[in-house]
Amino acid sequence: MSSTVSYWIFNSARNSIATLQGGQRLYSRYASNRIKSKWRLFPQGPVTLKNNASCGGIALQKAYRHTSTEEDDFHLPLSPEQVNEVLRAGESAHKILDLDSGVPSSVLRFESNQLAANFPVEDRGGVATCLQTNGLMFGVFDGHGGHACAQAVSERLFYYVAVSLMSQQTLEQMEGAMESMKPLLPILQWLKHPGDSIYKDVTSVHLDHLRVYWQELLNLHMEMGLNIEEALMYSFQRLDSDISLEIQAALEDEMTRNLSLQVAFSGATACMAHVDGIHLHVANAGDCRAILGVQEDNGMWSCLPLTRDHNAWNPTELSRLKREHPESEHRTIIMDNRLLGVLMPCRAFGDVQLKWSKELQRSVLERGFDTEALNIYQFTPTHYYTPPYLTARPEVTYHRLRPQDKFLVLASDGLWDVLGNEDVVRLVVEHLAEVCRHKPDLAQRPANLGLMQSLLLQRKAQGLHATDQNAATRLIRYAIGNNEYGEMEPERLSAMLTLPEDLARMYRDDISVTVVYFNSDSIGASYKGS
Repeated sequence: MSSTVSYWIFNSARNSIATLQGGQRLYSRYASNRIKSKWRLFPQGPVTLKNNASCGGIALQKAYRHTSTEEDDFHLPLSPEQVNEVLRAGESAHKILDLDSGVPSSVLRFESNQLAANFPVEDRGGVATCLQTNGLMFGVFDGHGGHACAQAVSERLFYYVAVSLMSQQTLEQMEGAMESMKPLLPILQWLKHPGDSIYKDVTSVHLDHLRVYWQELLNLHMEMGLNIEEALMYSFQRLDSDISLEIQAALEDEMTRNLSLQVAFSGATACMAHVDGIHLHVANAGDCRAILGVQEDNGMWSCLPLTRDHNAWNPTELSRLKREHPESEHRTIIMDNRLLGVLMPCRAFGDVQLKWSKELQRSVLERGFDTEALNIYQFTPTHYYTPPYLTARPEVTYHRLRPQDKFLVLASDGLWDVLGNEDVVRLVVEHLAEVCRHKPDLAQRPANLGLMQSLLLQRKAQGLHATDQNAATRLIRYAIGNNEYGEMEPERLSAMLTLPEDLARMYRDDISVTVVYFNSDSIGASYKGS
């Protein structure tokens, strides 16, 4: 991608405003010795919230510090059936159909699940087919400081990627439909939607910005569109730029203004995969993670990491930050293993407090926002001199799928904080073996109602030890039920699931997991065909 093309893609978004530079952190999160919150804040003075104040934005409950007594916190242990009910409440699974051409897809199916620690949950996930390319997109989005940014990114990012991949002819059709007020060509088919949108009233604003983006792509006169690596790279950055610009614009509607503020002043890390035949691209910004489970010809399993965490433990990331800021700041960019001493990931959407100048932050917040009711707290790190310190620029990895690549796991850091890469691969492999072992062989026995009832009773009797039918559920089960020796403890699992809402986040994080299974036969046939 030439520098001229890069300039065109971002030109109009940046012409309307001076260089964005950055500042404060505006919401409260208490840190824990067990699970570290993404943001560490030290606001001056007492923090209060208006009870159930909506202010045209997201309705918020008053924030309470945990003050209950030991007697108040007493909970009866969950039964095995209740444990399973809680763990499996967020399950979803989907079988991928063959392509319209009749060619088998390289993806067989995917399974996903989510367990909340924050209330409401701050993670999001999504799966969609790009209708113009037949590529499959999988994403995990880990919010912090609220769920607003993660929700917005999960709903919008795939559209930016899909538009980036469109040919000149398709973009012209899109623009023509808008000009003549005709229905747009379908862009995505959602297989797993991020959830009920809180942005239904502002989708016209989002569409306007998406249209500006495809108009700029049209001006590039590229017959075939961007390649997937370019599409991922520029979609991440362009969406983050639009999130920043939307709150700087003069918006008359109070709902739109408040929601835009909440999105920009909260944050989200993101990891998404695009699968098109044997071509797998993964884009990551932050500390979500993607790994491959690989089975060699000798039957041995191994893990192939596809992402690197963007945090203080990544030497390459530390070097990048030091290159981008004066030497006088090298000792203060990372303090206590956090960016400027406050944020764990070094790349994220939103979080304009670490991207904008102090002057820009003041000018936006002085427009009459009720920042307390919107859960926006003003906090400027001590050593805040040369913003932006944070970026949403992703690291993109390409992998050519092979028949030995059996599955892909994408998950938020709530999983990786407690399970290593190899542990995750082992648990998925064990899951697959157990599912096969417990699958009833009805072809060898009469499939009558009596047999089916007997099998159901056996499964019910197994209770806690009943085989999870969803690999994501198994990973979450072990993430919160494992002891220090890697053994499952039913009592620990039950206790972790019955923690009061205001204590749960001190012991575990939101966990979102998607497991994608590949079609080895289809992938192998691709090599033979070529």
